[in-house]
Amino acid sequence: MDAPINIIDPLQGDFPEVIEEYLEHGIMKCVAFNRRGTLLAAGCSDGSCVIWDFEVRGIAKELRDKDCVAAITSICWSKNGLRILVSAANKSLILWDVLSGTKITSIPLQQTPLQARLNPGPSTPSVCLACPLSSPPMVIDLNTGTSSFLPLTVPDTANGNGAAPPPSRNKSSDQKNTSFTPTAACFNKYGDLVYAGNSKGEILVIDHKSIEIRALVPISGGAVIKNIVFSRNGQYLLTNSNDRVIRVYENLLPRKEAVKGLDDISKSMDDALAGAEKLKTIGSKCLTLCREFQDSITKMHWKAPCFSGDGEWVIAGSASKGEHKVYVWDRFGHLVKILEGPKEALIDLAWHPIRPVVVSVSLTGLVYIWAKDYTENWSAFAPDFKELEENEEYVEREDEFDLVPDNEMGKDSSINEDDFVDILTVDKDTFSDSDMSQEELIYLPVSPIPDPPEQPDKHLGSYSRMMNRNYSASPLSDEDPINGEPQPRSKSPAEGGTTGSTRAKRKRKPCRRNQSSD
Repeated sequence: MDAPINIIDPLQGDFPEVIEEYLEHGIMKCVAFNRRGTLLAAGCSDGSCVIWDFEVRGIAKELRDKDCVAAITSICWSKNGLRILVSAANKSLILWDVLSGTKITSIPLQQTPLQARLNPGPSTPSVCLACPLSSPPMVIDLNTGTSSFLPLTVPDTANGNGAAPPPSRNKSSDQKNTSFTPTAACFNKYGDLVYAGNSKGEILVIDHKSIEIRALVPISGGAVIKNIVFSRNGQYLLTNSNDRVIRVYENLLPRKEAVKGLDDISKSMDDALAGAEKLKTIGSKCLTLCREFQDSITKMHWKAPCFSGDGEWVIAGSASKGEHKVYVWDRFGHLVKILEGPKEALIDLAWHPIRPVVVSVSLTGLVYIWAKDYTENWSAFAPDFKELEENEEYVEREDEFDLVPDNEMGKDSSINEDDFVDILTVDKDTFSDSDMSQEELIYLPVSPIPDPPEQPDKHLGSYSRMMNRNYSASPLSDEDPINGEPQPRSKSPAEGGTTGSTRAKRKRKPCRRNQSSD
């Protein structure tokens, strides 16, 4: 379905509108917020990863590996924010310790990883998902470095459960003779399932522990799926296909223990169904199509689509060269706003987890921060506040500044002082699903850098030393330090001299012109 042409009133929603600021540090390629949105990590073209303190918009830390000088293709935070996983164009994955800034491990791959994601279930994950350039997605154990390719097609000889037999582990030779298009994949909310898209336009629900396809959801048109993204709460799934359509699905499986939910669905299925037909029937009970977004006029391709922090908005960047446009839709399919930036191509997008703020990365390496354009309304703070267009003379009332006794002020108070006030219970964030854990990294400690010691001015120092030498040597010297003429020695106070004059006056030389005239 096409998006409506009319644009609804922007005042109905809280979404960004204008570029508030931009960040500049080398050539940045991709960005990612931590769970609280207090830190922003950006991967650069020189292989480094810079972490910005998003509250003050300053650099908090820079992660750099001397063995990696290739561009960063993706970046991902762990649940507690203590780890960062980056994929680089030199066919490697690097896991960083954020606090110490040290490299935990580096895993080489056979292909260039276009995207890498940590398992969002545990606070300190040991498993990640990588999507290489020309091979199927793989699940990698970060502790041992072993990897397993995920199946992307349902073979004709499927087992009784309709699942494909697991492929061989650590065998890249099986994939050499098969050409693959770049495939998108992502974990669900708690990381027990992987949702992958293939070149046939199908969404595969895979149990990554057993390497089995548990469900299959075909997409109308059968176009290649380029992006798969889950909303923060795990309720909605977004896909971006080559047919220039963004589709939003509702997740029907339970948020927790999704594998158990799949087992219950499989047990309730008719035994007569098997293979791909059974997987499609299970898939219809896993995902249901909600909305489709596209530009029916320009038919443009989309770049880096994602959800807002609360899942109420969907944004995507235009893939056209030479323009920096961000399209904003609500979850019901209405086009709300088109954000137009500078004449630079857009390569990545990220929505702040809590606030209506979007960051976009341009082809030139700048990161633009889009925020809402707030209008100052002082009457909202004080109902009796009156805004004046120009200065007016104010005549105060006679009793306006009279002191009112405290007993009279408390008569009209509607506050019950005997009510219990709870100051211990912590309210849960509206948009944040993070647990209040002491191990969670919210801010990076900053070590103050001392200023370099001031170097004294050489000219000033030499001049002062010269003056001190002149003043100290003159009373004891018989020669003038400037012209070398003999001078009478002044008496010290012990010899009867005056304390006010410690230096003899310099004699003036007779002028040669006067001598010749004589």
